Amino acid sequence: MAPLKSSNFHIVMFPWFAVGHMTPFLHLANRLAQRGCSISFLLPKKAKQQLQHFNLHPHLISFHSITVPPVDGLPVGTETASDIPIHMTHFLSIALDRTRDQVEKVILETKPKLVLFDVAHWIPEITRPLGIKTINYNVVSAASVAIALVPARNVTKDRPITEAELLEPPVGYPSENVVLRGHEARSLLFVSFPFGEGISFYERIYTAMKGSDSIAIRTCQELEGKFCDYISTQYDKPVFLTGPILPDPSTTPLEERWANWLSGFEKGSVIFCAFGSQIRLDKNQFQGLVLGLESTGLPFLAALKAPNGAKTIEEALPEGFEERVKGRGVVSSGWVQQLMILDHPSVGCFLNHCGFGSMWESLMSDCQIVLVPHLGDQILNTRFMASELKVAVEVARDENGWFAKETLTKAIKSVMDKDSELGSVVKENHKKWKEILGCKDYMSGYIDKFVKNMHDLVNK
Repeated sequence: MAPLKSSNFHIVMFPWFAVGHMTPFLHLANRLAQRGCSISFLLPKKAKQQLQHFNLHPHLISFHSITVPPVDGLPVGTETASDIPIHMTHFLSIALDRTRDQVEKVILETKPKLVLFDVAHWIPEITRPLGIKTINYNVVSAASVAIALVPARNVTKDRPITEAELLEPPVGYPSENVVLRGHEARSLLFVSFPFGEGISFYERIYTAMKGSDSIAIRTCQELEGKFCDYISTQYDKPVFLTGPILPDPSTTPLEERWANWLSGFEKGSVIFCAFGSQIRLDKNQFQGLVLGLESTGLPFLAALKAPNGAKTIEEALPEGFEERVKGRGVVSSGWVQQLMILDHPSVGCFLNHCGFGSMWESLMSDCQIVLVPHLGDQILNTRFMASELKVAVEVARDENGWFAKETLTKAIKSVMDKDSELGSVVKENHKKWKEILGCKDYMSGYIDKFVKNMHDLVNK
């Protein structure tokens, strides 16, 4: 299908104030700009500075700075979820809702054909009287939406969801593998918690999806089609797919210090560990993690935040650790070029939290995949990767959700040992999916279809 030209097609994008949401929105904006769309992209002032270099089409994608208002309970200067512990995001959602006047002003001034948003459930209230269509764009997995955020769950202020209910998928849910087990149900209880003034997380997302003209998800039919079909049936509206929207390969070389360090090891021998921009482990889990990496006997590079209660990585490391791993192990608290590290020939294993972005990046790499999820959607992503696709292994945990250094070491060695049967199976499955996802025109085909979906929606 030939790409549609969209020179007069203006879009407003307003993602949730988290890097893991703003970045994929911007990657999508770049793809749409390639096809002639113009985009007004709304984001906090600080995030504008952080994401400016991802804007590949500044003549078509204009950033509009949003002032994040102060909210009682939110530390002064907070603008994104990366600035605060996870338990404070409720206050950030209040701040987002208080930007409504600013958002409405941009919509009135730019007169878009379409608005793409995620958690700002009030967007359709602004656009509907103006005749502007909306798409609720989800950058989390279809599976996590399907299991927790569909009308079949029937969650209300007076009827919060229970652990027992979360262990049972909603009626019609299309998978026996991508489910929660035991203590994991606690990880999704937050859907009943406040997420803004007088509204829960479930009510916010339900209202956003119900009120939009269409739902879109950052996924593909081949992997999550059955979950997308289920969501479409539940909400009785079309679900458009954009594909995974991965960033274009960077032309910037890997930072010299890491390029030189990684080049000192054999091909496919290094473990790369990264848990994203929000995850902070407790100190004992942090120490269990790095001791588990040490116990593998393999070289490793871990990019982690300092654990809770510690100001620096160094003060939290186990006694004698740095001396024991000198020359083969590094724990860094600084930002690293994740995609480029994964692409380095010496890296053979990616140990990660299975956030949705990291899930796609690991699938597109040549590395063995070992997963240690922390949040509810990450647990479901992990189950999808390990139990449904069988391209990864999950680190075992006890009934309290804790993992031991021994179980971490065992999981890594189960895929990194050359004679491992499990390692061969997941590697072969991973190779198959990478070939499908990396097929010529595969990604662009999804964007072309999404552009057509947008045009059809606007002209309906």
